[in-house]
Amino acid sequence: MADHPETSERMIAPVPRITIQAFCETAETAAMIEGAGTDRRMQKALLKVQMGGGAAAVEAYRHAPTPNVIIIETQGPKSRPMECLDALAEVCDAGTRVIVVGHVNDVALYRQFIQRGVSDYLMAPVEPLALIASLSDLFAAPGVKPVGRTIAVYGVKGGIGASTVAHNLAWSIARGQGAQTVIADLDIAFGTASLNFNQDPPQGIAEAVFAPERLDSNLVERLLSKCSDQLSLLSAPASLDRTIDLSEPAFDALIDHLRAAVPCIVLDVPHQWCAWSKRVLTAADEILIVAGPDLASLRNAKNLLGALQQGRPNDARPRVILNGIGVPKRPEIGAAEFAKALEAPLAASIPFEPALFGTAANNGQMIAEVQAGSKPAEIFADLAAALLGRPEAKRARPNLLEPLLAKLARRKAS
Repeated sequence: MADHPETSERMIAPVPRITIQAFCETAETAAMIEGAGTDRRMQKALLKVQMGGGAAAVEAYRHAPTPNVIIIETQGPKSRPMECLDALAEVCDAGTRVIVVGHVNDVALYRQFIQRGVSDYLMAPVEPLALIASLSDLFAAPGVKPVGRTIAVYGVKGGIGASTVAHNLAWSIARGQGAQTVIADLDIAFGTASLNFNQDPPQGIAEAVFAPERLDSNLVERLLSKCSDQLSLLSAPASLDRTIDLSEPAFDALIDHLRAAVPCIVLDVPHQWCAWSKRVLTAADEILIVAGPDLASLRNAKNLLGALQQGRPNDARPRVILNGIGVPKRPEIGAAEFAKALEAPLAASIPFEPALFGTAANNGQMIAEVQAGSKPAEIFADLAAALLGRPEAKRARPNLLEPLLAKLARRKAS
């Protein structure tokens, strides 16, 4: 019997564009399924919830085609689950999957369900993520590698350094964590990824967005430029030869193709609040919000956390980092005060080091390439490890005992 205890720890692939109809016997299960339907992973699926249990399902499909998935709640023998399933089998279209939500923990009953072709049996009360995981697993092809993780990086105001954070984070994931990574620059008009990685690719993200009918895995592969063995770049043209008015699902197909191709995709999302940017952020597996230690950043970060939480009720809160702290003579909101106002801990605080960041930007290098042992480089390495769910990056610590022993040996010799 599937209770999916691991769903909070593993990544769940989005449910494909399918139709789902649920027939419930309790208001609690109906509310849970309706809540699951609002999850970001369910945005492509068409879900309908009604009451009546298995008997209502049989009646509904006597003269109507069945959906891709039927969810039936049964409260035990009084619901006559086996009779309902047998009757449903007579009216079901070939290929329809059935998930049963039950209130009886009985192995024999579970075996009977499986013998009748039930795809999964979930014990009530069911967590929304457990149901979504079950639906997702139904359509995962055998042998297909896991879907890639998307990490969206977004600045709460312009010029806050979100792109620099995104690029260094992607580099650290690829280099430090050894994960095949793509950095996708979504700022078509003013993107800086190609400059920061010292690349000048002839094609980029515009070819995928403005001609979606041509988009396939081969085209996506051609659009990627290689920065290293583990890191690829999907650059923005940074051209103003046309205005950029994108529809809400403009990046959906591209991100789906990237997720099927690489384990990790870092999305450099420009500071815009429009239908497509909200959709990209809401659908991301992880969100990193970049703020500065000032009042406008605090207000914007607080508003952003509230807006995103509405569309991501089953996800952890976005991570917030403070960038550019410690500017001489500039009054700043301290990290502790900033975190208290947000009612959430900060993921990191990156110090203001203009010489280091300026050198990296002008040379088309990452921070760790300019100064590997610097504090910002260590922060990016730790963020990369945390976002992939791994321990912090290990760094060699100085052995303080060796100089002491050497000093004692010199004294003894003298």
